Amino acid sequence: MKKLMLIGMVIALSGCSVFEKLVYRIDVPQGNYLEQRDVNQLRVGMNKEQVAYVLGVPVAENVFANDTWYYVFNMESGTGDDYRRSVTLTFDDDKLATYEGDFDRPENFDTPLDQ
Repeated sequence: MKKLMLIGMVIALSGCSVFEKLVYRIDVPQGNYLEQRDVNQLRVGMNKEQVAYVLGVPVAENVFANDTWYYVFNMESGTGDDYRRSVTLTFDDDKLATYEGDFDRPENFDTPLDQ
């Protein structure tokens, strides 16, 4: 009887790993979802309101340096294909000065909107 219970417990506990692929897991997106077409609209000299209109409000701002905005997007996929994208924008006198990120640098970034 003890052997039967032991075998039953081993089968029950091993079932968790055996059927892991069959368990549905949801995707968990977090942060600012951005696409290349959104980033392509950025231009040097844009003010903070214009950038917020194009990309939305950043998910995180640097408390000690209000002139740096961080756009971060994490996708924890249920299939295990997790990925992360981030964009860092720096302002100088409330005007967009620099762009760094996982997306391609906008082709017309150095061309101000005025021209």
